[in-house]
Amino acid sequence: MWKWEAEGEAKAVIVMVHGAMEHHRRYSWLIEMWRLAGFHVIMGDLPGQGMTTRSRRGHIDSFNEYTSEVKDWLQAAYRYELPVFLLGHSMGGLIAIRLLQVEKLNIAGVILSSPCLGLVHSPSKFIDMLSYGLNVVFPSLRMNSGLTVQMGTRNEEVLKVDADDSLYITKVSVRWYRELADAMKEAFYYIEKTQDIPMLVMQGGDDIIVNKGAVREWFNHVPSSEKRIKEWPKYYHEIFNEPEREDVFDYAKDFVNSQLKAIGYIV
Repeated sequence: MWKWEAEGEAKAVIVMVHGAMEHHRRYSWLIEMWRLAGFHVIMGDLPGQGMTTRSRRGHIDSFNEYTSEVKDWLQAAYRYELPVFLLGHSMGGLIAIRLLQVEKLNIAGVILSSPCLGLVHSPSKFIDMLSYGLNVVFPSLRMNSGLTVQMGTRNEEVLKVDADDSLYITKVSVRWYRELADAMKEAFYYIEKTQDIPMLVMQGGDDIIVNKGAVREWFNHVPSSEKRIKEWPKYYHEIFNEPEREDVFDYAKDFVNSQLKAIGYIV
């Protein structure tokens, strides 16, 4: 994990969780925006992704590896003795959701960016059924994910950097897919157990990776007393990487600041 401290006195700590295939370096712009706005940021690479060495790239044995890792990041955030916010993008959003369902987190709010609660292009029924058997006999078998960086954003500047990104994963294991699929189901099955934390859900209107209908359905049923959802028309999956990303950041920052005001912190 890495820490980036705010310039001057910090208001709070933002713990960020990246999505599938990617890594923390793709969030350099967002990290700097939070830091300049007066927030400490904590982030790492999830097991099997980025610069981690604990798991084979694109492979996990259990989705719990992800939630356990993020719990460690949260523990590091608590040491600042400031309000903590959890921000998860895509699969990172799913990880945040599962944490809210199995743990009692000491956080002031959660931001879910295009949370992975359903896929636009799921594997065929045949491949899905085949994956159950392969998950038993050859769980580490890796296959092409079918995702490209062009599916994530319209931002040409980001795409140029991604074209030479050796840390970006293109293949995932059968076990990884099954664990992701199970976690998406559990996010709905255990929805009533979701911790009541102020929540902001933001979704790209033209997302071709995550099924925005599934996101809306989950949001409508999650029993949160304070929740809001914002769809960004024509935006792709990576809303914090889109050409208009400053608008997205400002919206997220306003949510955080409003929560800090509500709990008595001076903003």
